[in-house]
Amino acid sequence: MNPFRLLFATLLFAACNTVDFNEISPEPDEPQASKGNLVLHVTQLQQEPTHYNFAFYDMAGTRVKQVNQKQGDSNYGTADIKLEPGTYQMVVLAHSSDRNPTMTNPAKIQFSNAYRYTETFLYYKVLTVTDQQQALDVHLDRIVSMCRFIIYDPIPDDVAQIKFVYKGGSGHFSAMTGLGVTNSTQTVTAAVQAGTRYSEFHLYTFLHDRTGEIDLTATALDASGKEICRWDYDDLPMACNQITGLMGNFFQDGDWDDSWNLIPTAYFNCPWDAETYYTY
Repeated sequence: MNPFRLLFATLLFAACNTVDFNEISPEPDEPQASKGNLVLHVTQLQQEPTHYNFAFYDMAGTRVKQVNQKQGDSNYGTADIKLEPGTYQMVVLAHSSDRNPTMTNPAKIQFSNAYRYTETFLYYKVLTVTDQQQALDVHLDRIVSMCRFIIYDPIPDDVAQIKFVYKGGSGHFSAMTGLGVTNSTQTVTAAVQAGTRYSEFHLYTFLHDRTGEIDLTATALDASGKEICRWDYDDLPMACNQITGLMGNFFQDGDWDDSWNLIPTAYFNCPWDAETYYTY
């Protein structure tokens, strides 16, 4: 056969049988088989944290495995764990701190002033692991108390940051109880913009009991760290999984008289147990 006729016939056949690759459905990815004997799935939180920590300890408190996840990781919120058969203390944390806490000891899990205190949720369970795979849904509980500090009046031109120092709670907690275990001095410093007419700050702590009190000092600083003005709030009532709010005009002249002015509030579908606000 003439080779030019063969080439023409081949091109004609190809033109009449053009394939639209956009119409081909890709084969679905095969689900990855689990490699562990314990699969954990964190149930949906109302506000997704930026970090999950899954830690396992023997009954003497020695850590045997820890898996850390950050937002954006594949299978975020699901952990496939391989453990030797035995009985373990399991700790699952959810938080949005800038770094993971120190989790060497389940009786003293440590967050730091340097990396922010945030919403923190905990799941603790003693479980027995065998060679047979088991799956577990993890339901976390909030273990922090929050002070919501609100400034209504404008930030003055010479103020660059607000520094909060508070005592009475803890920056460390026990995974077994969810309660604070040290008497910490917690510090939070936040940059502010001059002229801002409404500023809100969230201060978190782990109380030593379900209820407690903190002593709070709020200081306005200039760009060099020089104090512009300062307020002290003593015996501020707090409760686990509850918000205590302080709101008022921070930069106006006046004297703090230690009298709490309760502002009744009601929220529907609120993820916190309660919110209580006071003016200063």
